[in-house]
Amino acid sequence: MADFQLRDYQKEVVEKALRGENVIIWLPTGGGKTRAAVYVARRHLDTTPNGKVMVLVNKVHLVDQHYTKEFWPFLGEDFKLMKVSGESDEKDFFGIVVQANDVVICTAQILYNALINKEEAKHTELSDITLLIIDECHHTHKESVYNKIMRLYVEKKLKGQRPLPQILGLTASPGTGGAKVLGDAVKHVLEICANLDSVIVSTKNYIPELKERVPRPKKTFDIVEKRVADPLGDHIKWMMQLIHEFMNLPSDVRLRECGTQEYEADVVVLEQRGVRENNRLLAQCALHLRQYNDALLINDTLRMMDAYRSLEDFYNTKYTTAIDGTDFFLVGLFQENEAELKKFATDPHFENPKMAKLESTLVSQFGPDVQSRGILFSRTRKSTHCLLDWVIENKTLQRAGIKAAILTGAGNGITYMTQNEQADTIRKFRNGTLNLLISTSVAEEGLDIPECNLVVRYGLLTNEIAQQQASGRARARDSQYSVVAEAGGREIRRERINEYLEELTGEAIAKVQSMSEHEFRTKINELQTEAIIMSKVLEDRKTEKKNRYAASRVRILCRNCFAQVASGNDFKLLENAHYVNVNKDFKQHYKLGGKVQLERRFEDWEPGCTVSCNNGNCNKDWGFEMKYKKVALLPNLAIKNFALETPDGRITVKKWKDVPFAVEEFSFEQYYEENVEGWFD
Repeated sequence: MADFQLRDYQKEVVEKALRGENVIIWLPTGGGKTRAAVYVARRHLDTTPNGKVMVLVNKVHLVDQHYTKEFWPFLGEDFKLMKVSGESDEKDFFGIVVQANDVVICTAQILYNALINKEEAKHTELSDITLLIIDECHHTHKESVYNKIMRLYVEKKLKGQRPLPQILGLTASPGTGGAKVLGDAVKHVLEICANLDSVIVSTKNYIPELKERVPRPKKTFDIVEKRVADPLGDHIKWMMQLIHEFMNLPSDVRLRECGTQEYEADVVVLEQRGVRENNRLLAQCALHLRQYNDALLINDTLRMMDAYRSLEDFYNTKYTTAIDGTDFFLVGLFQENEAELKKFATDPHFENPKMAKLESTLVSQFGPDVQSRGILFSRTRKSTHCLLDWVIENKTLQRAGIKAAILTGAGNGITYMTQNEQADTIRKFRNGTLNLLISTSVAEEGLDIPECNLVVRYGLLTNEIAQQQASGRARARDSQYSVVAEAGGREIRRERINEYLEELTGEAIAKVQSMSEHEFRTKINELQTEAIIMSKVLEDRKTEKKNRYAASRVRILCRNCFAQVASGNDFKLLENAHYVNVNKDFKQHYKLGGKVQLERRFEDWEPGCTVSCNNGNCNKDWGFEMKYKKVALLPNLAIKNFALETPDGRITVKKWKDVPFAVEEFSFEQYYEENVEGWFD
């Protein structure tokens, strides 16, 4: 068994937890929160008859990390441990797993599913658990799965139902919840405490030891002067103005400045309006304007050729899918200007000066004989790919010995990484095969990444929690935390605001900690009662919205060409996860594309081919076919790719949970009886 010693500041923050109290441990990234939690778990199991510890994480890759690096080395010899995620077979008999093990490490969704599932092998109760550890517990708010679990807990607590598990939350920063003044920040911290039914603790007596253990990196603002000229950006804006004129903007629409995230939000709303009003001209122009705006954002942060290629890639998919005059105008506009755009994008006189500044920032920390490790944080998956291409093609960076790779979130799709790819990248970074990660926010929180001597935030506008998490990755002695940004730009303003909010968080926590026991408990009970009432009101509203229309009265239209392709009652909910169309006539509305490749295997189904609209040249992506129980081919569709024609007008929704009609559960027996004659021929 690995040697088990806590530092003095860790001993201080676990004192109340060792007495069985509900506690949130607030320590900075790298301060050893998880190690402190393992210590509490060990003591709990040693002293609690039939103790049962559940460790919840909010990302799949953290399940294996916590099991392998933290809990198994210290508990594995004396206790039964099991890790469970959506990729594990054990999730299908989770109730049995809980009964058979002393410590279970899983994603929060697995536990929540088990709490609401009444099937004996899958079901578990909160009363089966004696210690519930919640990693990154600042996510316990609103409709997060952490909060859904804790709402069940709080409801039982308020009704006096016992036993309930002891709660141990872990966070590097609860944040201010968007608050800018102390009173509102205090309310936010109290809400997190109420949601977790816990006090928040931090070190008071050993702050120097903590600062020695977790030194703050040296922060630098690597400032770039504004471009002298930007002919590519100017030309794109001129093209956007032509689209504005062509689309005849409604008089009540005011679009904000091109090349900003605010403009992007405006055209997203405009596209939705176009769909609602059966105005394909408005909807399609808005979609194309979003692509041009994206190119402006890329041009502002990355190379000019990256901006040009983003447009080229988009229009390569549009040449063969034109339906009407709107499409011909939009595609024609790009074709007419393509050569001009490329000419500007390849002129080195106008290259983005931020790239040169980023190069010098990296070179200052790397060299052929320097053992450096760094993380470069960027906003989108697309930007990480562009930055990797730039690093590989940049001779100066290659001479400096930079060996880079991308680290982005897991998922399905060409720009996502698989879980195995993530693990392989982190392993190579750990052993020195790689020395620079180019990452989205996935590397900010929770991931066990070796200490870095350089963290660069590039083109980011995020909140104070993300800033602290990213800064905490620079843990090596004399490390540097760099913000590369334009003079007077929004990134610098946001970074300064985040510094203020970080201080405000600390003040708010100190205020909460200074409350008397009676005042704190009274406030917590008030907030908990209020939260449960509000939750029930929202649930009733959701149910009311769900039953607003009969499914048969809602027509489903392709979001691109507006062709009617289905009725609401054609859809069924399969295994509480997949929305499938069971009408065999639906097949005439779609065509098949390439085979979908997923890293995971599933018990009852496997992916088939992609499906897209079959109406003329439309080709709008809809989803993919899935083969269920080896016989039923079912189109599994994303509702965001459709419009809904209701008795009161047309609407769009992002997710199936927001549709205004009830979707019945899928019955394999009924489906087989109705379709066996024709569907499987």
